[in-house]
Amino acid sequence: MTGTGTEVGKTVVAAVIARTLAGEGKRVAVFKPVVTGLDDEGETDHALLRRAAGSRQGDGEIAPYRYGPPMSPQLAAELAGERIEPERLLSAARAAAAGADALVCEGVGGLLVPLAPEYLVRDFAVELGLPLVVAAAPGLGTINHTLLTIEAARSAGLDVTKVVLTPWPQRPAAIERSNRETIAALGEVKVETLPQLDLRDPGSWPELRPPPPPPR
Repeated sequence: MTGTGTEVGKTVVAAVIARTLAGEGKRVAVFKPVVTGLDDEGETDHALLRRAAGSRQGDGEIAPYRYGPPMSPQLAAELAGERIEPERLLSAARAAAAGADALVCEGVGGLLVPLAPEYLVRDFAVELGLPLVVAAAPGLGTINHTLLTIEAARSAGLDVTKVVLTPWPQRPAAIERSNRETIAALGEVKVETLPQLDLRDPGSWPELRPPPPPPR
């Protein structure tokens, strides 16, 4: 799960996918390599993912690196006197997947956000080898941001399976409808929508089908 940037609904889309899988009776593990912004009030990203999946994973099993300030992972780690180790991320993600029927992994920021010097979120996604879902805003500016994300993903060999525009308005205007159609046509990708959700009530969430796993 990636997005065109920050605050575009990555965690919400990932949570809905996890909830859909759990509703089918699957054992769902969730993962996010780095969480920042723990100093902010409200439910954390990894806590929402865990609740949506009905998972019993601990904080460290979901997010190996967690920091208080809301900033880029690389800077947050530097200020904490740490360095994010790619090998630790991959090991933790694979450990989470090993005990589950499905793994829902949410990235950090956008694909080109550095987790460590010379190691991007995109590099982590490539090493995991999972099909990719892109979260994007439905309004003005989203065509450029979304197509750039799709291009960056495909240039690295990632399989972009769908784009999810959220929060989708109850009465979409011409711009939202045009954005959806344009992204689908130019990006040659399936585009779905997700309305504003009550995150306190997962039972009210619509289903969102995950992409199929890659062939073995």
